[in-house]
Amino acid sequence: MRRWLFWICLFVFVSALVAVPDLKRTNTFVADGFDLPVGKPAGEGYYMARGFLSYHPGEDWNDVRGGNSDFGAPVYCIGNGVVTYSQDARMGWGNVVIVRHAFLEGGKLQMVDSMYAHLNQIMVKKGQQVKRGQQVGTIGTNRGMYTAHLHYEVRKNLFIGINRSRFAKDLTNYHRPSQFIAQRRQLPGAGRTASVPIGTYATDQSGYQIPQSDWKPGKKDKPAARPDRFRVNRFDDIGY
Repeated sequence: MRRWLFWICLFVFVSALVAVPDLKRTNTFVADGFDLPVGKPAGEGYYMARGFLSYHPGEDWNDVRGGNSDFGAPVYCIGNGVVTYSQDARMGWGNVVIVRHAFLEGGKLQMVDSMYAHLNQIMVKKGQQVKRGQQVGTIGTNRGMYTAHLHYEVRKNLFIGINRSRFAKDLTNYHRPSQFIAQRRQLPGAGRTASVPIGTYATDQSGYQIPQSDWKPGKKDKPAARPDRFRVNRFDDIGY
């Protein structure tokens, strides 16, 4: 009986260790403002084809010429930060880049993640420092699942990562992307760095609080076969 109790306790302990995210940290340049990820800096030549909805906590941006005219067009990072995810997520997502940003607002350090999905090409690596306006990829179709467009999000919750279905798709976890950017085109903190947590995507728990003491002053897919419409996503974790 004691032997079984030992193994049961060991299993519970190891399971708990696996469930807890590895909250390592890295320094990154503080965002001195944010721009739109296409037609930089303000979306010139693009329009919002789909906005923030209860089932779609982000925005889809298309070239004004329509169809697949923006296939392969550049996608830019909205602000200074560090890449926390950069790979093919498959499902309804395709190639995805996520960047973590630290910014100073009201004298307090804030953090958000920006996500760029359905990319044709990824041009940055996990752990790479990126600057505002730096190209992180190109617009794609997720192997022909969609008409070429950029889906991007701005997340308050740093635990979401690629497992969006585990979190409420509302303003408790997300910002309205265009509104967030419009209100923060210029921010203080240029040239300064901040310590940000990384390795937060391995769990479905939420509510991580950023300590204020962390503030430091100072392969290609093909265009969609039917470019006149979005296909219905047949995956559990909707990525459009």
